[in-house]
Amino acid sequence: MRRREFLLGAAMLAGTMARGRAAPDIPAPSSEGLDRITAYFDNEVSSGRLPGAVILVQRHGKPVYLKTFGVRDVRTGLAMTPDTIFAIHSMTKPITCLGAMMLIDEGKLALADPVSKYVPLFADTKVGLEITNPDGKLELELVPPVRPVNIEDLLRHTSGISYDYIGGKWVEQAYKAANIFEGAFNNREFADRIAKLPLARQPGTLWRYGHSTDVLGAVIEIISGQTLYEFLKARIFDPLGMSSTKFVLATEDELARMARPLPNDFILLAAERERLDHPEWQSGGGGLLSTITDYQRFSQMLLNGGEFDGKRYLSPAAYKAMTTDHIGPGSGVGRDYFYFPGDGFGYGYGLAVRTDPGNAKPPPPGSLGELKWDSGSGTYFGVDPKLDMVYLMMQQTQNERSRITPAFKALVYDCYPEGLRRP
Repeated sequence: MRRREFLLGAAMLAGTMARGRAAPDIPAPSSEGLDRITAYFDNEVSSGRLPGAVILVQRHGKPVYLKTFGVRDVRTGLAMTPDTIFAIHSMTKPITCLGAMMLIDEGKLALADPVSKYVPLFADTKVGLEITNPDGKLELELVPPVRPVNIEDLLRHTSGISYDYIGGKWVEQAYKAANIFEGAFNNREFADRIAKLPLARQPGTLWRYGHSTDVLGAVIEIISGQTLYEFLKARIFDPLGMSSTKFVLATEDELARMARPLPNDFILLAAERERLDHPEWQSGGGGLLSTITDYQRFSQMLLNGGEFDGKRYLSPAAYKAMTTDHIGPGSGVGRDYFYFPGDGFGYGYGLAVRTDPGNAKPPPPGSLGELKWDSGSGTYFGVDPKLDMVYLMMQQTQNERSRITPAFKALVYDCYPEGLRRP
């Protein structure tokens, strides 16, 4: 019954999907604008701020700009190529969420399912409240959740599950004290570790980035009876032709194709060491490695409304549900400093969704209805139905990503006439 209600409700919206595609008279990106993208990344590499990058802009399913810059690794000097493999960190999340939405489409999973149905320890999860005692000392009080964490919470980051570096000091202390990355562990064991930690907020009340999608990966494994990689490979990677997308590199050729950050990018290098230390952990929230040509196929499938090369990955109703804002007015979901979708964006199931121009004057570039996500390693993708466009940036930099990402998006939209640049 819940699946039927989900599909019927989403189907009412799905009829507008085809009407959102680009009009044929929208011009192609200007050659002068594309040249400015080249000049920008040439300068980033020549100045030593970036080892290299691969950039793709695609219209109507075909590349209009695909260019490589610099090297994969300054230690080897090997040139950047379109088949270079990147750690895509949080750009793993939309793929894992697609896998979950496929299970929902098939009636094997429901948005309202409590997570404890699959990971029983979540039945005992508490919410942390930081209180001030009469003597002025801070103390953590644990209270029951007002309702169980459910699958929709995992998909839209409203579970109260955090990352150790986000939120109050008590969150950081609780996560670090739990040693959740200690020793070897798989997805199910990691989900159990997360279930034992206090939630940072009551479920459904705040958008809070964290390990929600990692727990979702464990749920996929429990339902499918496969490892997360086996499921994603059979259902998404192989059908889409994403042959270089995986959690662990196995061959010398793959290892040679891997991009690495600069030697002074200490945070990203530490993340790389952590990934290599846990080859057994298939993190649904941040563990995948991929290429720009692979991720382009995933992105184009999203632009096509859940279909690619004649194969449908999601029903129109499930696709619409995945790409519709679920945390906007009336949802009861709050936002704070750590709201990473940004100004003008809501959030669907694994994707930021442009809902309004935002508060900036002028508004940031883009179109209403555009989808996007990025990562801590500097990778970024955008899907713009209005312009029938996909654009991707693959790089490995934590140091420079907060500067380069908005510059890249502005450069892409500056390739179009003024009236098409902003919502």
